[in-house]
Amino acid sequence: MDEISQQILKELLPAEKEIAPLPVSKKAAGPDAMDHWSLPVLMERGSYLRRMATYGDGSASETLKEFPGHFTMLSVRNRDGEAEVHEHFADLFYVLDGRATMVTGGTVKAAKTVAPGETRGASIEGGSRQEMKAGDVVHVPAGLPHQMLVAGEKTICCFVIKIQEMP
Repeated sequence: MDEISQQILKELLPAEKEIAPLPVSKKAAGPDAMDHWSLPVLMERGSYLRRMATYGDGSASETLKEFPGHFTMLSVRNRDGEAEVHEHFADLFYVLDGRATMVTGGTVKAAKTVAPGETRGASIEGGSRQEMKAGDVVHVPAGLPHQMLVAGEKTICCFVIKIQEMP
């Protein structure tokens, strides 16, 4: 956890203990290794990320573990996200809590390349919309423009698998 996160956490939770990272390594341990995150552990981490999002830019996430060809994340959002296109990664969302609308397809307005194979923009024009709620699974293939919209005071917490796809 970086210094800024620690400072925000100390301000938000002065009487509470520091929240420890998940008890898993960031790199795969071997071919026989198994990883397990229970719903209560993910929701506790989500609660922490929700506080970070509230006092930050409306979004907070953490990488849980990296594997060959994919990695897992926990992501919380309480505001609309930017439009995104990942040239080499598909996103698989499992909604743990909350609601949002996923906009896919169309054209990314005010698109800019932020890293190799990564495009961001203000919004999506002409896409289709799908509501996401707890228990839903959403797959966004590599190369498909997408944007998550969060209405009003709502939030969404997702377990995300970023899957590398080479053209």
